[in-house]
Amino acid sequence: MPKLGYLLPTRERVMENLPETGALLRLAERAETVGFDSIWVGDSVTARPRHDALTLLAAVAARTRKAELGTAVLLPALRNPVLLAHQVATVDRIAEGRLILGIGIAADMPAIRREFEATGVPFDKRVGRMNEAIRLCKALWSGKPVDWNGLWTVKEGTVGPTPHRPNGPPIWFGGANRERTGRLYDGWFPNLPTPEEYPAQMDEVRAAARAANRDPQAITSAMYLTLAIDDDAARADAKINSYLEHYYNVPAAGTRARQRSFAGPAAKAAAWIKSYADAGAQHIMLRFAGEHERHLDIAAKIKRDLGW
Repeated sequence: MPKLGYLLPTRERVMENLPETGALLRLAERAETVGFDSIWVGDSVTARPRHDALTLLAAVAARTRKAELGTAVLLPALRNPVLLAHQVATVDRIAEGRLILGIGIAADMPAIRREFEATGVPFDKRVGRMNEAIRLCKALWSGKPVDWNGLWTVKEGTVGPTPHRPNGPPIWFGGANRERTGRLYDGWFPNLPTPEEYPAQMDEVRAAARAANRDPQAITSAMYLTLAIDDDAARADAKINSYLEHYYNVPAAGTRARQRSFAGPAAKAAAWIKSYADAGAQHIMLRFAGEHERHLDIAAKIKRDLGW
């Protein structure tokens, strides 16, 4: 049965000068109460300022009991992997094994390049840094002393606690590189393919896993979608355009070409969400263009009506 997730509006609340966390934590509790299977937070430092992803998820973990908790998506290249391994393990302990670590490399945009520069990380080395950082995290999560000589040097290093799960949380890659996902990671978490494109692209992920002697069926197929649900289709379209332009500070048309989004009534939203499940997506995360309480209730009803 497909799972449905919800992205907390951390970036939006900072843009609105409403950074208090109480309202965000209440939204997380509400999402779990109305039946969402997972709760997610985005990540950025200076490019799109928002609450720190792992710190906020620790608070969400303490306020929820059943929903999985994830990053959509974290940028490991910006972080020292020894500290990252320690933080992730602690959050997974607080969540009692509910954490999903969604990761990515970040798009090539001026603000993101400045973010990498500000954190002292070479932008053009971000893929290698990400891959090595995750390998080092996994080694540290074993609980055994680690000796590492690469981009980082570790001598007989251990972190404690180790994650709730013996091998650490599942790691989903959010990006277009399907070969990398299948070869290295536990889930694919894109925002670009249409329902028609999704099955063939997921097949590429599984083929890469098979070529790497990994179990292709063990890789979770996920999808990240943005919605503005309104009975007035024109009003919904205006809402999502305004939301995306404000969020990314670029024309909405370009963003809508790169990220799958929907604007329209609930019945059509339900059919669109279902089309991704029919295409093979096992976990679908929803980002709403404002009006979060209303959208949560509508999406929860869609979930119930779909029998999820």
